Amino acid sequence: MNELPHRFAAGSIEADKGALYFLALGGAGEIGMNLNLYGYRGDWLIIDCGITFGDDSQPGLEVVMPDPGFIVERRDRLLGILATHAHEDHIGAIPYLWRELRCPIWATAFTASVLRAKLAEVGLAEAVEINVVPLSGRFTIGPFALELITMTHSIPEPNAVVLRTPAGTVLHTGDWKFDPEPLIGPSADEAALRRLGDEGVLAIVCDSTNALRPGSSGSEADLRRSLVELIGRYAAVRVVVACFASNVARLETIAHAAAVHDRNVALVGRSLWRIEKAARENGYLAGVPRFLSADEAGYVPRDKILLICTGSQGEPRSALARIAREDHPHVGLEKGDVVIFSSRLIPGNERAVGRLQNALARLGLEIVTEADHFVHVSGHPARDELVHMYQLVRPQIAIPVHGEHRHLIAHARLAAQCQVRQTLVVENGELVRIAAEGGAVVDAVATGRLAWDGKGLLPLGGTALKERRRLVFNGGTVASLVLDRKGRLLAPAALSVIGLAEAADAEAALPALRAAVARALDELPPALRGDDEAVREAVRRALRRALGERFGKKPLVDIQLIRINP
Repeated sequence: MNELPHRFAAGSIEADKGALYFLALGGAGEIGMNLNLYGYRGDWLIIDCGITFGDDSQPGLEVVMPDPGFIVERRDRLLGILATHAHEDHIGAIPYLWRELRCPIWATAFTASVLRAKLAEVGLAEAVEINVVPLSGRFTIGPFALELITMTHSIPEPNAVVLRTPAGTVLHTGDWKFDPEPLIGPSADEAALRRLGDEGVLAIVCDSTNALRPGSSGSEADLRRSLVELIGRYAAVRVVVACFASNVARLETIAHAAAVHDRNVALVGRSLWRIEKAARENGYLAGVPRFLSADEAGYVPRDKILLICTGSQGEPRSALARIAREDHPHVGLEKGDVVIFSSRLIPGNERAVGRLQNALARLGLEIVTEADHFVHVSGHPARDELVHMYQLVRPQIAIPVHGEHRHLIAHARLAAQCQVRQTLVVENGELVRIAAEGGAVVDAVATGRLAWDGKGLLPLGGTALKERRRLVFNGGTVASLVLDRKGRLLAPAALSVIGLAEAADAEAALPALRAAVARALDELPPALRGDDEAVREAVRRALRRALGERFGKKPLVDIQLIRINP
């Protein structure tokens, strides 16, 4: 599937010595779910392989990822996966997709630690080859001479990737910002970016998340001072801080603020403990005392404890959501306690976060968000930082990614104002040829999304999930028919009406529905009554019509057919 048309088939790309190819299967035209491909002369390298999370439009689905079909078909020329950093939208799909890709992985030490833990959960810890690369490391994968440039972001060890080929040099920024005081890890290596600009950069593929925001994203050090002051206001009550689990600098900041006010700190949520373990394995949080468990926190006086919780985006199974429902096994809050949301609201999560905050408010808790106080700084570059990046790197071509279409357009306009010769706004599936004479979208490949469902992957636009969605919104009906070989009913149809009406109303409708089934069979020509599929279709149509007239819905209808031949 997803074959390129003939003029850009694999053989044509293999013969093209003068160009590097870029293809986003996820993360271009959207925020999250990054999966980027770079190809040179038929060899392909994946940079990042991430997930996004299901929303209210996808009932029952928690994890969604790009369909890797294009590169799976070319697996014999797939060199590996290079992870820029350890966020879920950059590495979260690897445990789900690796069995399809079966390739080695390159990452820095912290990212490798997080990834190993995730792979262990799915039984792949021993199967996957992970090559640990040092910060600022240089290495070669196939025809790609690679260099990592240390950046700052809301997680340790974020890296931009320099890809050097005979066709030219491309900088893939990953997620980044410029923070003069990141608190965890070094600041961005601006000297390396400037040297790269002096060397000459053909193209930059760059983060667009905050391309609409003026100014800069802010410093973690400034935020630390703000949180120390804010937490000091609540001397007599329990303090809860909800934040992204992966933000190790934020964990250290909160721990510092708690220590200033003589509070112990507990972590509540499995993902927080996973990140904490990876951080300490790699030398981060060295000066932070041991965190308490949720169970231990229950023995600490209310005014001497601070809880760091998962759930800042309203995730229904997170620690904070369970606390709000009052069904957490170890943590309960009292009227007057305060919950600080030290995070930004990710677009699409508004309803889930609203439900969570309303549930907390019903418990009599005070809620503090970025609308009320300085409680969060973003990990992505605002417009002034993007301008500074272009001043350092001076690329000939700019390809904005990691943003919705409005972000990509704003980023492209800004790049043009920075004297970039050419900008390309592309979305998932658009194949870009990058060469000295310029960049161009030369074709498009089919893209899609997969959802992890139970114990397997399902295509998001496939029959199974379409039927599930239809059941959710329209209900369903199952009809079981027992017929003789001539297509005559040997007993009244057995009907189950699901999700269309309350039990009494559904029961009252059964006689009319059975009559509709009988009429459909009577009206079917004798020659077709022995055709099982013709019988199913006739009865299905009759029931849909009758159910629509009765309930005003178009439910999913399933026909079970049994023939008895005396």
